[in-house]
Amino acid sequence: MINSRIYQLAVAISVLLGIISCNKTTAPDPVWQWSLPPDMPQPRVPSENPMTAAKVELGRYLFYDTGLSANGKQSCASCHQQQFAFAEPRALSVGSTGQQHRRNALALVNVAYNNTLTWAHDGLTDIEQQLLIPIFSEDPIELGISGKEAEILQRLHRQPYPQLFRQAFGETAPDMQHVVLALASFVRSLLSFQSDFDRYAYQNDDAALSPLQIEGMNLFFSERLECRHCHGGFNFTQATSHSKQPLDLRPFHNTGLYFTQTTESYPPGYPQHDRGLAEITMNPADDGRFRAPTLRNIALTAPYMHDGSLATLEQVIDFYTAGGRNIGSGTHAGDGRQHPGKSQFVAGFELTTNERAAVLAFLHSLTDPHFITNQDHSNPWPLLP
Repeated sequence: MINSRIYQLAVAISVLLGIISCNKTTAPDPVWQWSLPPDMPQPRVPSENPMTAAKVELGRYLFYDTGLSANGKQSCASCHQQQFAFAEPRALSVGSTGQQHRRNALALVNVAYNNTLTWAHDGLTDIEQQLLIPIFSEDPIELGISGKEAEILQRLHRQPYPQLFRQAFGETAPDMQHVVLALASFVRSLLSFQSDFDRYAYQNDDAALSPLQIEGMNLFFSERLECRHCHGGFNFTQATSHSKQPLDLRPFHNTGLYFTQTTESYPPGYPQHDRGLAEITMNPADDGRFRAPTLRNIALTAPYMHDGSLATLEQVIDFYTAGGRNIGSGTHAGDGRQHPGKSQFVAGFELTTNERAAVLAFLHSLTDPHFITNQDHSNPWPLLP
């Protein structure tokens, strides 16, 4: 759960650690080389945390280390698993203490390009800032290290950390600022540009996509389906900024997932379990708005939507075909298609059986097998002697 109190805590800790970044550097770092297709813009990186291979490697060890949670039971990778494009096959995430969250874990795919982080917060724009929430949050607890910082740092004196911290920061004594900077660097390094679609679009391999996938691609980008308005651009999400795009778009949308008719919740007509962006802005116009995630590797990241309420890609296609969801009974009974705040681009459409199969085939073409097997992204701990 992300609420304003936690956000304020994250800002306060960011200031304390000195990792709030106001200015972005667009100049390439001479030490770090991004692995990008030709002419692909570089991500924007905080000037306070330039990319280096040493920081990325340290961050990889930290990302997979269960010792980074207070009880030693969970790591970042527990909820962000490489084989699932750094998401997890669970509708709602569970923290290190077993506490269930309200939302599922977003896939960490090309996060370096994101202009906002988490499902529904327009104020979290830097990975360094967002990381403080899973690390320190007490409601809900994720890693749960608030008040346990000294104990966690003591664990980071074991091998191979002294050498990794020295290579990354010039000193062996770990501190929380360096932990956050290294984790952020590793997350930024998780780039995925080796799908069949990438071969077709950026390597001029006309045979990379089948005729059915090409038909699905044309439908996806058509005005008839309107998918591209929220999932456009090279990263298949509106939530993208980079070195060639200084303008940040507001990538939050109500898709008609819920519309509970009740006078007990505020704003009216909203399911009480999760108000989305409206919980942050307190603006009724933001009812039910959530960030449109990237569709890269989308076939690997089921279940879907912020609460995992759609189990398969087929269900997602049916949902958008219907222009939203009508829930006939239960706690959240209501016709999401009638929500007054629903995006104009979720109007519904008709698909033949073959067209539906084509769209589904195209979405599968966005899977990058190298991304989920890349040893540079994998768990380094089993490789230690």
